[in-house]
Order: sequence, then C-alpha cells, then structure tokens
Amino acid sequence: MLDDLFSRINRFAIDTPWLHGPSTLYASAGLLVFAGLLVAGWWLARGRDDRTMATALLAPVGALVAVVLQQPLISWAGHPRPFVVHPDALVLVSRSADASFPSDHACVVGAVTAVLLLVDRRLGAVSAVLALLMAVARVYVGAHWPVDVLAGLVFGAAVALAVTLALRPAVARLVARGRETRLSGVLGRAPAAAAA
Repeated sequence: MLDDLFSRINRFAIDTPWLHGPSTLYASAGLLVFAGLLVAGWWLARGRDDRTMATALLAPVGALVAVVLQQPLISWAGHPRPFVVHPDALVLVSRSADASFPSDHACVVGAVTAVLLLVDRRLGAVSAVLALLMAVARVYVGAHWPVDVLAGLVFGAAVALAVTLALRPAVARLVARGRETRLSGVLGRAPAAAAA
C-alpha cells in the first residue's frame, strides 16, 4: 500500500514539472525556514513567562537530540531509498547513499513543530503546516517513502517533547536568574504578573 502511494506521488511529480523547482528547493533547503521559526519562537518568548522562554530555548536542543538518537535507528533499519527499489522513479535531488527510514528532515521539522506548539499555538500551527509540506516534498522529490517521513515526524516530535518536558523546570529556573543579569537583553523580561 505504501509502495503504491509512493508510486502515485511519483507519477504526480512526473506530471507536474512546474512544481519541480519549488519542491526541490523546499525539500533541500527548507530546514532554513524552521531555523527562522525557532528564532521567531525565541522572540515571542522574550515577553512571556520563564517557562515559555525555557521551552523556546529547548526547541533546538530537542531537535538535535532527536536527530542524534535517530541515527542508530536508520542504521538498524537499513531501509533502501525508493530509487533503489524503483530505478526508473523520478528523483529531483541528489541520490543519498544512506538508508531511508526514518527521514532526517521530517525528524527535525517534527521536533521543532512539537515544541513550538508549546511556545505559541499560532506559531506552532504555522510550523505544523510547513512540516507537513516538508514531509510531502521529501516524498515528491523521490528521496523518501511515505512511511519514512511519517516515522520521522512522530519520532522527532516524541523525543523533542520528552527532552523539553524533562529539562524545562531546570532551564526555567536558569532563565529566571538570567533575566536579572545582563542576559535580560537575550531572555527578555518576564511579564509583571509572572515576575511577582
């Protein structure tokens, strides 16, 4: 079934050459958009309570931990890329030699999105839409199977949330202290009600 879904998406890619450029660009460099979303999360958190700022600061940490923990899973699964199984498939990006499952790109965007939803719901919703677009784009360009991106999204989100929830109390205490120092320019000031 998932093999058939990849084939249908690949046929759609063949039939939509006008989408090749934008899809390839986003599938390859779209992580820069999520770096921007992390900065936006930090900026929004500057005027909010210590817990929210701690969450924003932990978002990139959670994503990094998720990607690191995913690497043994990739090696263990050893799942071949779609273009290995289907040599005639349309591939719009360079053919990676590493295994396919789960997707690194999807892992990162899933991790970032899950934590940004805790920082700000609207920003998290924007990130969720862009994460789904990234997942679709990675399949559209022929780099991954649908199950690869789904697993990457879920794994990244789960690990990042676990890291954030485990470390947030300690980081929030550090943020509270830091806001009383020269770091207040970076951390911002907590709202009056939260500071009281």
